[in-house]
Amino acid sequence: MAKFKHNKKRNTGFLYETLILELTRAVLRNDEDSKKEIMNLIKESFKYGTYLHRDLKFYHSLTQTKNVDPLTAEKILTEVKQVRRTIDKKKLLSEQDKLTRRVKKTLGDKVMSNFVPNYKLYATISQIFNQRVPINTRVLLENEIIGQMIVKTNADKQKMVPIDNLIFKTFAKKFNEKYSNGLLHEQKQLLSKFSSSFADNGLGLKIYLNEEIARLKAELKKSLLIKEFVEDSEMGERAKEVLSVLESYKELKPDKEMIRQVMKIQSLTHEIKADATN
Repeated sequence: MAKFKHNKKRNTGFLYETLILELTRAVLRNDEDSKKEIMNLIKESFKYGTYLHRDLKFYHSLTQTKNVDPLTAEKILTEVKQVRRTIDKKKLLSEQDKLTRRVKKTLGDKVMSNFVPNYKLYATISQIFNQRVPINTRVLLENEIIGQMIVKTNADKQKMVPIDNLIFKTFAKKFNEKYSNGLLHEQKQLLSKFSSSFADNGLGLKIYLNEEIARLKAELKKSLLIKEFVEDSEMGERAKEVLSVLESYKELKPDKEMIRQVMKIQSLTHEIKADATN
């Protein structure tokens, strides 16, 4: 199969993933300036309505589809290719050029050399989208993508090395080493979920928060039955106010301030529980 040089600057999937990686590193370093700068860069470049946003959806349609049958995988690939052909290539190239210039100016050339999880997969998709790649080569590459999308046997699953997990385990280890002192177990979990939330669009964080907020509400409701809370109306009212705050989080998107508040409530419920058992 003929080899074609992969142009990272023209690979929207790679551009997004390398910025997510830089963002995760900034969070782990507690580098607020870099974190804010990278988040703004991602939000502005990939916001809804941009050509980069549209193109990224094509990449994600192929990389995030798993455990489907071969026929479904082939249909998805065919549909993605057909719809992507309608995108305005000149405007997409313009947005890619603008983004890479901003990345170079604000973060430096090193960002383009990052080891991105699933790099080979993104490079393969990029070649499939490249009409200059010979048809026979593209067909072979398409078979590779379909292979990634279909159901894996147990034997295959055991052979697969989850590179993403290895990288984020390393990040989590460094994160825990830095922030382990003085934090409750549940606070460490919350911070860990928050630090890696940019890698999965916040899904893991949202799942954890739903469970943790339900636990905190249950603990606070129990506290209302404790003698001190029953006899002290002000303490009881404060507990109810905290319950209202937790209830309001159902309608809000998790952010740094919410994480701070939940950590405070975690400390509060821990102290209440400890006092009640003494």
